[in-house]
Amino acid sequence: MLPTILDLASLKAAYASGLTPLDLVEEVIVRRKASDDPAVFISLRPEAEVAAEAETLPAGPLHGIPVAVKDNIDVAGLPTTCACPDYAT
Repeated sequence: MLPTILDLASLKAAYASGLTPLDLVEEVIVRRKASDDPAVFISLRPEAEVAAEAETLPAGPLHGIPVAVKDNIDVAGLPTTCACPDYAT
């Protein structure tokens, strides 16, 4: 059901075929864990928290789409580290 490439056009088609935001989030977690470079992310939100939020979303064009936030941008609930975990605020 999930496309190999997770672009907006293929996700729109997958949602039309029954994909849920939770399905997408679970697949993104699997793909992230399979990454050859675990240093890509300084911090990650807890998987259970992300999955719980995804369960509440209806299938929508942007629901469940993975995003990264540069760590020098203040976002509620995420550490601001400026590429240095010791700077976490």
